[in-house]
Amino acid sequence: MLSLGAIVWGVRDIPRAVRFWSQALDYRPKYPPSEDWAILVPREGEGFQLSLNRVTSEKARRHHMDLFADDQTAEVARLIALGAVQDTHWRYEDDADYVVLNDPDGNPFCVIQK
Repeated sequence: MLSLGAIVWGVRDIPRAVRFWSQALDYRPKYPPSEDWAILVPREGEGFQLSLNRVTSEKARRHHMDLFADDQTAEVARLIALGAVQDTHWRYEDDADYVVLNDPDGNPFCVIQK
């Protein structure tokens, strides 16, 4: 049987990604980050590991995370204050329960109202 242990996220700037995702998810580095790799884990309790891999491409990678929120409006505002940017080009359907944001590296992710 397999289980998901980690998501590997391509970023151009490891220190910036560590700061953003640590604050966004309340995670911490598992080990001291290197210039091209970092592993983040929940500050407390269990959860998926987020591995940050340094890439050189300017384009966003073909992946995204869905983050579930009890208060979507508050979380979107908090994430934008941390450096995320709302994707203004996204066309939402009328009953959309999600907001598309981009992390500081331009990687898209969604904040979904639980």
